[in-house]
Amino acid sequence: MRKIIHIDCDCFYAAIEMRDDPRLRGRPLAVGGDPGKRGVIATCNYEARAYGVRSAMASAYARKLCPDLLIVPPRMAAYREVSEAIQAIFTDYTTLIQPLSLDEAFLDVSTSEACRGSATLMAEAIRARVRESQGITVSAGVAPNKFLAKIASDWNKPDGLKVILPEDVEAFVRTLPVERLHGVGRVTAERLKRLGIDVCGELLPWRKQDLAKEFGSFGERLWQLARGIDERPVVVESRRQSVSVENTFDQDLPDLSACLAELPALLEKLAQRLGRLDAHYRVSKPFVKLKFRDFTQTTLEQAGAPVTPEGYRELCAQAFARGGQPVRLIGVGVRLDNARSPLGEQLSLF
Repeated sequence: MRKIIHIDCDCFYAAIEMRDDPRLRGRPLAVGGDPGKRGVIATCNYEARAYGVRSAMASAYARKLCPDLLIVPPRMAAYREVSEAIQAIFTDYTTLIQPLSLDEAFLDVSTSEACRGSATLMAEAIRARVRESQGITVSAGVAPNKFLAKIASDWNKPDGLKVILPEDVEAFVRTLPVERLHGVGRVTAERLKRLGIDVCGELLPWRKQDLAKEFGSFGERLWQLARGIDERPVVVESRRQSVSVENTFDQDLPDLSACLAELPALLEKLAQRLGRLDAHYRVSKPFVKLKFRDFTQTTLEQAGAPVTPEGYRELCAQAFARGGQPVRLIGVGVRLDNARSPLGEQLSLF
């Protein structure tokens, strides 16, 4: 029996904007394009959603629904940085990771020995670590397959966890509205309702061939989903762009010397993660990330910088100078290229 976790960040872009500028919290906020230039909403917080604002909505229409809506432009570099840090957390639990976007991913933890093999405990640990290290929340779904795990992650949003045990699948799916099924859009949902089918339990009497006759090739898929069947594997991303580790400290590090003293342990863990990579990756550049006491953060990377303890110390010193205040989090990592030369040729550090 497979154990699949689906992780989905809560209003990801908006959450990062509110984290970085606490003045934005508690008011309707969206990330997107200028309403005056036919912009579109990328995402919005839950205060904005209460007015009916949604992703992919025209910014001008969103402003009509919510006149007080603040729309800020996206900062993709900041979002990618947080996404990479979250992906790095995933690797402590499994190597079978399928990112769907910057803010969600499937994890197959069927054979993972982390958290005593409990997928529920792994999901709880991931959520806690993301909250502590990144200052945002994620919701998680745990189930025997991808279809159910994705539905479960949306069940108790925001900042929620839903577990569907194998023995509960049949009862859970039986009452599931058909519009919640993967691949069922508005048109298909309307066709199903015209046939008197509102929940999956009402699909069960239908034979597979009859559903195929009614809905074409999607009919067989409907037959499977109505029974909670989904054999799709977690497809591992073919190429990684970076590897990193980070640590949030119980007490802020007061000065640069304290930060440098923490580097050896972080670099040792980074070496362990790099050792699990395919041999055809090579390092393009090292980087260091610091988050300061006031939650501002900076990332410094440098092509051609030596991948050595001395190189990381120099990057850390330059990054610390940008903030000049106690540090609550340090991250170290490398950007990767795909190349024929073995990774080990690049790693004088390790």
